[in-house]
Amino acid sequence: MSKCTRLSGALVKEVLDSVDSVLFDCDGVIWRGDQAIPGASQVINLLKENGKKVIFVTNNSTKTRKMYADKMSTLGFNAKEEEVFGTAYCCAMYLKTVCGLQGSRVYLVGSNAMAKELEAVGIQQTGVGPDHISGKPLDWANVPLDPEVKAVVVGFDEHFSYMKLNRAMQYLTQPGCLFVGTNRDTRLPLEGGKAVPGTGCLLQCVETAAQRQAQTVGKPSHFMFDCVASQFGVEAGRCLMVGDRLDTDIMLGSVCGLKTLLTLTGVSTVEDAQAHQQSGCAERLGMVPDYYVESIADLLPALQG
Repeated sequence: MSKCTRLSGALVKEVLDSVDSVLFDCDGVIWRGDQAIPGASQVINLLKENGKKVIFVTNNSTKTRKMYADKMSTLGFNAKEEEVFGTAYCCAMYLKTVCGLQGSRVYLVGSNAMAKELEAVGIQQTGVGPDHISGKPLDWANVPLDPEVKAVVVGFDEHFSYMKLNRAMQYLTQPGCLFVGTNRDTRLPLEGGKAVPGTGCLLQCVETAAQRQAQTVGKPSHFMFDCVASQFGVEAGRCLMVGDRLDTDIMLGSVCGLKTLLTLTGVSTVEDAQAHQQSGCAERLGMVPDYYVESIADLLPALQG
């Protein structure tokens, strides 16, 4: 079957029967801002009732797993803390297991939630909160640095500023300082079709200043799926990735060998997918979903039948 096929009718049941696990992005897929996508909670709950493993895989780093589970419960979703894989948690796991930084300290451009997930695995941080500018440019270039810092970590930070950018750059000029980003999403979709700048904008600023490329751990990085697979025993060939972004959600599926479903309630459009499909470029073909739906609520008839 050709890719980018509308998922409807009998095909919905056929696809769902072919998988044991379903990975869902959150923003733009099951909710926008603080409003649930109509029918989304029913879909999640029915999938679980039908014996599917449901896991939430989000690039948003502003919440801990518990905060996500609490939000889901408020919006009517049946979800547990351990079913949530946000980039705050995945970043902590990456720094601990791959970088070996347990017991170390990092400079964090990020949220209190990220700080909590880091501290939960034994990684201390400095940098959370405002960093006000003072002095003159020569003072900025000689800003005091914590000698214990082993890495610069960039997630979403509502207090992002010139001084934070400068401090991150100064750390990254130090020999051996690691550079890790949560994700490269440029926009965060909100209710009413609105959006705000995402973590990718902040990460690019730091990369430009430091003249270095960060290792990102969120979608479409293989590391995030590896975390899910190891903790849940998920088999790639029997797994469906559902998302609203071609460059993160769908690309993750392509990179990891998952079936992919694009929902049109968030960032990307069918026209975007078709343009990638017609490009003939191998990298862009990785952003073409197997299927698409207007909303995940389109899965309801097959689940209720």
